[in-house]
Amino acid sequence: MILIAQMLTKADYLALRQKYESQPVKLVLIAESPPDGQTYFYNPNGSTKEWLFRAVMEQLGYTPQTKEEGLRELQRRGWVLVDATYEPVNGPEKKKNRDQIILRDYPLLIQTLTVLSPDKSVPMILIKANVCELLDGRLTEAGFKVLNGGLRMPFPAFGQQPKFHAKFKQLLGLAGLSG
Repeated sequence: MILIAQMLTKADYLALRQKYESQPVKLVLIAESPPDGQTYFYNPNGSTKEWLFRAVMEQLGYTPQTKEEGLRELQRRGWVLVDATYEPVNGPEKKKNRDQIILRDYPLLIQTLTVLSPDKSVPMILIKANVCELLDGRLTEAGFKVLNGGLRMPFPAFGQQPKFHAKFKQLLGLAGLSG
């Protein structure tokens, strides 16, 4: 078990994620970055109430008892969440430079997505307004199957949950997927 007690490295985040990747991948979710703090989507010791985790589980129509259980269900369904950058950008000192950090790490994101979808056919949903603005056009031009098509997906927190769920469900329908 990995307990997050200090700042993790990109390799740490990837090791946590790769444990729950599935083959074949049926849907890729692209979020901004791991949060600055003690939580991470793929930390199996985390809480099932973390904003993004809870919202994704709701889209799956699944209520796990533990985070590990939810991550295994995500894997079983063929969904994977990757971050646009593995440098946390939500902290006060990074927030103003987050878009530059995401763009700096764009080539690394392309490498990851190419491994997950070598033929670029796996549908992708971008999560968070700045991620949508920065990456929708770029990834589409690179040949990836981005479902957003200009639709900005809010992060599912601070009252944005209903908008997140409505838009997510709409995009799943475009992909012919359901939760």
